[in-house]
Amino acid sequence: MSRYRPPRTAGTALITPEGEARLRAELHELWHVRRPQVTRSVSEAAAQGDRSENAEYTYGKKMLREIDSRVRFLSKRLENLKVVDQPPSDANKVYFGAWVTLEDEAGEQQLYRIVGPDELDLKQGLISIDSPLARALLGKLLDAEIRVQTPTGEKCWYLVAIEYR
Repeated sequence: MSRYRPPRTAGTALITPEGEARLRAELHELWHVRRPQVTRSVSEAAAQGDRSENAEYTYGKKMLREIDSRVRFLSKRLENLKVVDQPPSDANKVYFGAWVTLEDEAGEQQLYRIVGPDELDLKQGLISIDSPLARALLGKLLDAEIRVQTPTGEKCWYLVAIEYR
């Protein structure tokens, strides 16, 4: 069985200022806090002698590789991202960064914000601009009917509020 995985697509290169701040904070934490700690523990484990049966050394080296990989990814990704910090000229339509309130056919309302793929967090109501729901919302006006094909069938929502904070 092969371990090959096709490369993941990076998604849309847009991000909100809050999302960029979170990625920069993660990069700072990894590079200036976590990596020095792991490097210290690896050097202490290496000083104990035989490295072939030293679990702390092996685990520490693995952690360093994972940290370095994430640091490389974040550095490259932050270079390519475009921060969208201005509201659109037409605030009556749904664009990137909009907070939208949707109402389903049962009358239940849900609040979502359209963000970049690096900020996706459904628990906080942050949906990726690359998601089917966000794609269906883009460019829509208030009171529009939104239909999206989901794994459980077609769903219908009504756009009841658009807000840019």
